[in-house]
Amino acid sequence: MKRALSIAILLLLYVNARAQNYYFKGEVRDEQGNILQNAAVLQASTGYLFHTGVEGTFMLRTHVPKDSLLISLDGFEKRTFLADDKSYLKATLRKAVYKPLYRLSSQTKDLPFGQQQQWFNGDETYATTVENGFVAAEKFPATGITLNVDRASYSNVRRFLNSKTPVPPDAVRIEELLNYFNFDYQEPPPGKTFAITPTLAACPWNEGSQLLFAHIRSRKLPLDHLPPTHLVFLIDVSASMDAPNRLPLLKAGFKGLVQNLRAQDTVSVVVYGGSVELYLQPTGGDRKAEIVRAIDGITCGGSTPGASGIRLAYEVARRHFLPKGNNRVILATDGDFNVGLRSESELEDMIAEESKSGVYLTCLGVGMGNYKDSKIQVLARKGNGNFAYIDNFSEAHKVLVKEFSGTLYAVADEAVLQVAFDPAYVKNYRLVGFDNVMGAMKDRAAQLEGGEVGSGFSLLVAFEIEPVASAATAAAPARFTLSYKEPGKSEPCEEAAAPVLHPRSFAQLDKPYQFASAVVLFGALLKNSKHIKEKGWNDLLPLATAAVNPAEAEQKEFVQLVEKAKAFYGTRKKKKGIF
Repeated sequence: MKRALSIAILLLLYVNARAQNYYFKGEVRDEQGNILQNAAVLQASTGYLFHTGVEGTFMLRTHVPKDSLLISLDGFEKRTFLADDKSYLKATLRKAVYKPLYRLSSQTKDLPFGQQQQWFNGDETYATTVENGFVAAEKFPATGITLNVDRASYSNVRRFLNSKTPVPPDAVRIEELLNYFNFDYQEPPPGKTFAITPTLAACPWNEGSQLLFAHIRSRKLPLDHLPPTHLVFLIDVSASMDAPNRLPLLKAGFKGLVQNLRAQDTVSVVVYGGSVELYLQPTGGDRKAEIVRAIDGITCGGSTPGASGIRLAYEVARRHFLPKGNNRVILATDGDFNVGLRSESELEDMIAEESKSGVYLTCLGVGMGNYKDSKIQVLARKGNGNFAYIDNFSEAHKVLVKEFSGTLYAVADEAVLQVAFDPAYVKNYRLVGFDNVMGAMKDRAAQLEGGEVGSGFSLLVAFEIEPVASAATAAAPARFTLSYKEPGKSEPCEEAAAPVLHPRSFAQLDKPYQFASAVVLFGALLKNSKHIKEKGWNDLLPLATAAVNPAEAEQKEFVQLVEKAKAFYGTRKKKKGIF
């Protein structure tokens, strides 16, 4: 018996020794044949990282005869090669094409960089965005806008006002304040993905100006015809999430979302804190109790290896990808990525690469104090997704339950609205909101990229225009063209509108547009916009009160926020001589 056992042990040791007796050898050069030193060689099966030597060569020992190697070097495109123990790998890297670090939210065709620089607020370190200014329609008639359903700014502003603390001007994104309210939603005509309805009226804060609204409504997907879905909940469980306004809010929201799942839907849970792990294997929507128990069992602790968590979540999403389904990662975090990739540019590159798999990304921000809005926003926009901020249980229910289909199911990708103004009617115009990050304004190679629009959303794009004095009272001041792609398809689609409009007085304007005007003025006051000349909080409150729909709880809450802002800012600003 002992002899047999000894023989078995020797055989096992021999097999193990043989299993380690493979070597991958090779060299890395550029397209001109120059050797590339210090190129990173990442082995797929183990995650081990090696680097090429002074001759551009490498050799690594492995336990498998074949494997994939990801080879990368700054200034070159990353490439994956199949390595074989029996052959010498000659890897060639191509020079990387320069990719702009920043993405524009809006872009006016041919507008000189020097003129845009005049919109900068000096070198003040808090001013990370640049408010759009007036441009001449005759010289620059065309402008483009990235459309999305992000609405994080509104709930984040609400959090500041409810805690009686100043709102950072950079936290105010007026387009997201408008996105928060599903203004007067009506289904687009049959067969249409979008409906575009422009409206023109007097501007309530600048006499002589007009407000031009483009009301955009997206098609609503019928709930009983939604495609099968695989969701990966990617939950930050680091120590910073251990607070009543963080992980508990997310747990409540996710448990509410689970109740909407069907038998053909599946959920996986990836957590990252002290470590990164697949916490729940893909589980069907008919096993809701198991999913809820798993969510209830999540606890906090450790650092924040956010980059590793993101990689694992996408790996799970790809492994269980539904070719004709809805595949989405839902990242829930305060954005404090303190282990791994940290800068927005690194995160942007990683997410942009992951998004090519066809997996969408929804980002949910929580917390205060160390909340990293900029990082989460970058992830959502480069991940072909959307972004919301959850400050209370009601907001968690709104985003993940009430707006379930709009948050999780896209009807359009790469959505961009192009607006071409008629100089015969419009002298100057100013896009309200969609302010660009200062880095994008300084980077001349920055590009305009389309966004994701979810099911059943009502978006408002607003322009303040200065009409030509001799213009006719009825005209088509602009042509609106919305370009997009249907999810999973490569063919571009386009819908347009250029109706003749009769400008109305503000009193004649429909209530939803009056209320939207109040929301715009609210954001402008919080940002200390230089384009609001004579109006202050005392003017905004009656405007919002008169326009509110009593049946809409969210609109009534907005009036309460205006009252809080007036009480908090009114005296402070008068002392500074602003109003």
